[in-house]
Amino acid sequence: MGHSHGVSRVVLAVDGNSIVHRCFHSQARTGFRSVDGRPRWAVRGLLSQLVAAADRLAPDAIVVGFDDPDASVRRERWPQYKAQRAEKLGTLVEQLDAAAEVLRALGIAVVVPPGWEADDVLASVARQAPAAGATTVVMTSDRDAFGLIDDHTRVLRIINGGVDASPLLTPDRLVTLLGVHPGQYPDFAALRGDPSDNLPGVRGFGPRTAARLLAALGGAEEAFADLDAGGTRVVAAVGPACAARLAGSRASWERNRQVMAMRDDVEIDLDAGHLPLPVDAVRAAFVALDLPWTAATALRVLAHDETAPPPPPRALLGCSTLNWPHRSSRFWPHQGSGVVRV
Repeated sequence: MGHSHGVSRVVLAVDGNSIVHRCFHSQARTGFRSVDGRPRWAVRGLLSQLVAAADRLAPDAIVVGFDDPDASVRRERWPQYKAQRAEKLGTLVEQLDAAAEVLRALGIAVVVPPGWEADDVLASVARQAPAAGATTVVMTSDRDAFGLIDDHTRVLRIINGGVDASPLLTPDRLVTLLGVHPGQYPDFAALRGDPSDNLPGVRGFGPRTAARLLAALGGAEEAFADLDAGGTRVVAAVGPACAARLAGSRASWERNRQVMAMRDDVEIDLDAGHLPLPVDAVRAAFVALDLPWTAATALRVLAHDETAPPPPPRALLGCSTLNWPHRSSRFWPHQGSGVVRV
């Protein structure tokens, strides 16, 4: 299962919820349904993204995490967590379930930790992989995973334009992107807050101010200690108004740190989901999806099927803001400049 020449193997750890959510919204206009009429556009999007990522990264194993749909330890402990979110649409819930089913049928490892979330699966793979001689690439559209980046873990952050347009973040690239090191990211996120999870940050602390504070003080604990001692360094870093707001916000920073902390001890079988997957399973998963490039590439990169015909010209596909032809299209657009493969 491992590479030869002592090169460590690569585990692709996928945030199933974030990718399915993203595809659900970005591809809804395609209205893609299965032959028996069930909504499948988000499942189709997830599979295209997965194949494109496998083609780009050549992983040795794939693990996909999903949130437990029925229970949440975080919501029980902190009732405000995600409290503002509307109930998930039935067509989304159905596709989250269907996605897990399709992935299992493919032979990919699917982990739904009781009471926990996909993020906890990603953190657990990242922590446990080095002991198994593996490095991890985390594939997600959320920023939450940035704190997992280290010498053994990179993050493929899915943005508009699909897998090929998405950055593969290393510790150095995270510093370039945000001005903080991965070890500082949990403080950065807790100061900034996360409105999508109903976790307000410190007023006035957007990404730039948070990065400036952490660059000067090292961490939030040091900043609060400095404030207790008069706040000279904090004031020098962010000014008196922000220093005063920070001084009154320790409780919300602490709550955010606790809620945002990922568990890294979810049981993961790193020998599950290893490639190659069975050829028949790969063929069956893609047969009804009307994805000619993805289906041919899946046979090559997921099943290692050297007899598979070469993929047709790369089409304009994927979970992006780009146009994705409706299922009724008879022809895929020709490849042009800037065309994204998914």
